[in-house]
Amino acid sequence: MRRFMLVMMCVAAAGALAIAAWVAPSSASGMDQARVKLPSTHFGAENPAAVHGFSQVTGFDQAKVAVNPQAPDATPVGQATCTACHAKENQNFTHTTHALGMNAALAANPNTATCEACHGPGSQHAQNPSLKGAIIAFTKDRGTPIKTQTESCLGCHAGGPRDQWLGSIHQRNQLSCSDCHNPMAQLSAEGLEAKQSINETCATCHKDIRQQFNRRSHMPLPEGQMACVDCHNPHGTISASLLKTDTVNETCYQCHAEKRGPFLFEHAPVRENCLNCHTPHGSNQHALLVAPVPMLCQQCHSHTRHPNDMFSEQQLATGMAPDERLMGRGCVTCHAQVHGSNNPAGPRFHK
Repeated sequence: MRRFMLVMMCVAAAGALAIAAWVAPSSASGMDQARVKLPSTHFGAENPAAVHGFSQVTGFDQAKVAVNPQAPDATPVGQATCTACHAKENQNFTHTTHALGMNAALAANPNTATCEACHGPGSQHAQNPSLKGAIIAFTKDRGTPIKTQTESCLGCHAGGPRDQWLGSIHQRNQLSCSDCHNPMAQLSAEGLEAKQSINETCATCHKDIRQQFNRRSHMPLPEGQMACVDCHNPHGTISASLLKTDTVNETCYQCHAEKRGPFLFEHAPVRENCLNCHTPHGSNQHALLVAPVPMLCQQCHSHTRHPNDMFSEQQLATGMAPDERLMGRGCVTCHAQVHGSNNPAGPRFHK
């Protein structure tokens, strides 16, 4: 019986080997045929757009020559004329986002506007480079009005986050796009900022706000965990402080969703405005509070229920006459749910 089983196993193994030898050449030939059918990538082609069937390069191929009201009779001269004089600027510009898109568009269509899409027609500037206003310049001393500079940028970048640019605090204070952005050099990781980061760019003007982040309690902006644009839209919003949402609370709820509610028992000043108790950028008090507890609480809760006397800094744990009611976290030691409570026994925010 054992011999019979061994014989059968040998026969089965031999059959499997025969089948594999018969199938393998067929599979290999099939794979070779599949490889032959794969299209060539043509990565090294002289005209990759034509090889891959793209008639146009999207985006930058639609750019038009910017309008310069100060030089209405000027005509386009082309990128080669511009780079003949501005070699250094061209070298810095080469690695930017704009340059990559413009070069791709120019390769697909030699008539695509590149330099002149932002700076306007350059014939008069080429004839007299020292003439101010002959070309749209994005510096303070070259005679181009801020309005013209901004319109040149908005020719492509209109809409979206820039819908509220007109009438915004930055626009009313005569800021140009080039005050915050430098499209001619890749100084930042994103956004073509004038500085290495968004926060550094904002701090160019808002030095007082940037200093608030150095206080003991602050948003994690210095640590790089957030940026000014997480809360603000510098291109304009419906609020004076350029908040990205309609209200302060809605902006805070983007991260602090647990404070949104609704709560069974709500704390009125919390629902009204987070800034009643907190300062958004940085504070020398715990948890970004505008004043230490209990002084903050007694701005509203003075001479009602308990305590019936006003506390001062001398009655804190580090003062000359410490009060036992102010030990630990002060009022918040007992009234822990100051943002609101869903506990049926929490009308005083104890639970």
